[in-house]
Amino acid sequence: MSHPIDEHAARPERGRASPLKTLFVSLMIVLVGVALIWLIFKTEPTATRKDMARETAMLVDVRTVNRADATPTVEVMGQVAPAREILLGSRVGGEIVYQADVFTPGRRFDEGEELLRIDPADYQAVLRQRRSELQQAQAGLAMEEGQQAVARQEFELLGEDIESVDQALVLRQPQLEQAKAEVAVAEAAVQQAELDHARTRIRAPFPAQVLTREVNLGSQVSAGQSLGRLVGTGQYWVEATVPLSKLRWLTFNSDSDAPGAPVTIHQDTVWPAGQFREARLAQLVGELDGNARMARVLITVEDPLALNQHAGSPPMMLGAFVRADIQGTVLKDVVQLKRHLVRRDNTVWVMEERELAIREVVIAFQDEEHAYIESGLEDGDQVITNDLASVVSGARLRLEADSK
Repeated sequence: MSHPIDEHAARPERGRASPLKTLFVSLMIVLVGVALIWLIFKTEPTATRKDMARETAMLVDVRTVNRADATPTVEVMGQVAPAREILLGSRVGGEIVYQADVFTPGRRFDEGEELLRIDPADYQAVLRQRRSELQQAQAGLAMEEGQQAVARQEFELLGEDIESVDQALVLRQPQLEQAKAEVAVAEAAVQQAELDHARTRIRAPFPAQVLTREVNLGSQVSAGQSLGRLVGTGQYWVEATVPLSKLRWLTFNSDSDAPGAPVTIHQDTVWPAGQFREARLAQLVGELDGNARMARVLITVEDPLALNQHAGSPPMMLGAFVRADIQGTVLKDVVQLKRHLVRRDNTVWVMEERELAIREVVIAFQDEEHAYIESGLEDGDQVITNDLASVVSGARLRLEADSK
């Protein structure tokens, strides 16, 4: 009896890989991986000692320094003030009958220029009266001199001896002295009247600028009354404060043969770039500033409004705050270095034979830009000018030129 054949049992399963095929694929993957690893190691570059040195040495920039004489600068701030200022006053009273156009705030004028005139009529009348009184006194003196001459002739005709006291009376000596005194008084009165008359014309006492005016045409003024405020245009001051520790580096104007230190005035926010004014350090005031406890000094600026020899320079304005760079005394045999190159604890980084050396230095003086090294650096030293990530004495260094 025949049995039916099961087709599914007799047919091999589809989709299932044979063991030999799987083994072959795995073996090929392993071989390809091994080949790739061998190729990577075969083509890897070999590091040399020179390359390693370049990778470990820090790249630096250096500046070669030298010792020499240097002139430091003391930078201070100050305020512009008038060197010559007055309240213009009247020495006589009366009505203002003339006012010059230049007698206006902001206007300038020369010495001797008439600014105001007080009505001179009353003073002219007084002057005429005083001159008349002088003429009378002079006439009285002439008459008394004549009478004295007559008395002398009469005395000589008598030929008598009289005591000296009585003789003075006989010769009218007291009357003559009185007449002379009356003439002197009358002359003084005339001089005073002439002065009062001349003072009705109020003139500029020096080249000046008007800051304020307190009277106008037609104003009634009295003797001693203020008429306006004037400041001289020939010279201004800059009142500045200086730290006490820097006074010994400054030269003041002790006499005409030893002028004060040169000063450069800047007003950065007002004047165009590159413009400045030259000045001189004049005087140490001798008093500390009440707020900052620093020394007060005066700096003189000639022709501050640039009217004459400094024409074309920027004019200065009273009350303005300015920066003054004062030239200090010369420092002998120092190294001038930018301030940022002096590191913590007054040290400087130096390259010595391609290694980092940390030098301790002694600073003679520091201004706003530079430090002046008294000791610690010598001629030819190579100071490192860039910052370093790691600062270790003896660390290897290299320059940009070493990698070329």
